[in-house]
Amino acid sequence: MKDNNIYSMTGYASVTRDIAHADGAAGASVSVELRTVNSRFLDLAFRMPEEARACEPVLREALTAKLSRGKVDIRINVQRPESGTGGALNLDAVRQLADLEQQVLALFPGAERMRTGEILRWPGVLGEESVSAEALRDAVIDAGRAAIGDLVDVRKREGAQLKASLIERIEKMETILAGLQPLVPELIARHQQKIVDRLQEALGVVVPEGAAAPGKEEIAERIRQEVTMYGVRIDVAEELTRLDAHLKETRHILDKGGLVGKRLDFMMQELNREANTLGSKAASKELADASMELKLYIEQMREQVQNLE
Repeated sequence: MKDNNIYSMTGYASVTRDIAHADGAAGASVSVELRTVNSRFLDLAFRMPEEARACEPVLREALTAKLSRGKVDIRINVQRPESGTGGALNLDAVRQLADLEQQVLALFPGAERMRTGEILRWPGVLGEESVSAEALRDAVIDAGRAAIGDLVDVRKREGAQLKASLIERIEKMETILAGLQPLVPELIARHQQKIVDRLQEALGVVVPEGAAAPGKEEIAERIRQEVTMYGVRIDVAEELTRLDAHLKETRHILDKGGLVGKRLDFMMQELNREANTLGSKAASKELADASMELKLYIEQMREQVQNLE
């Protein structure tokens, strides 16, 4: 895709074309139905009658020019008028069918003979001479190209909806991060007070009778250990910065558009990694709750990203 739209990998489209007789009567009806679902790569599966098989290369080329990912189920149906609608009898086809029947009966004398209704419903017997192979091919290709165009439009509309949903969750996550930023100094102040309390406890330690009192160096070392431990525990500024950077990059990818699925999937992994680290270092209920909320939004986004091309 060269535009800035994003496209879903799920969609449906169906187009029908009629092929008329030379006298204006109905000759045949051709329908092309496309269904697409998620897939890591572009996977095309054709289901069609043999008389339309020659159209597959053209339709395959048209699909690969418009789609990059997704499992695509292509169904082509050719319907002809029922017997008794005034179609002409193809005598050459009837004679050929009769010859084939005689060959079968020679090998299997006890086999049932074909009935008139079965003969008239046999492909090529009734009305087919007025619908040429070229006309059929043109109708299938025309219907196929129209269906592909409709499918792209459907995937584009669904992609726009997914983009809006992703942006909404990005905004909610940015609000959470903005609320956490002022808490970091407050958390540091809280733990500094805890260190002071531990310092007082260390200085006022009760020494059992006969035991040596800890020296100033030992007390200072204990304080340094406490400071280091708490400093590492509460330092979430780096995680908050990376989360903010990942959200900005996710916005940029969505705004740029095109084939965003794989890039967004990678961003979801990075966001989830930072949210997990934030949770593991949470030294307050506020940080723990924020981490859980962030992971919930990331999981919702990850599920939606799986649908994008």
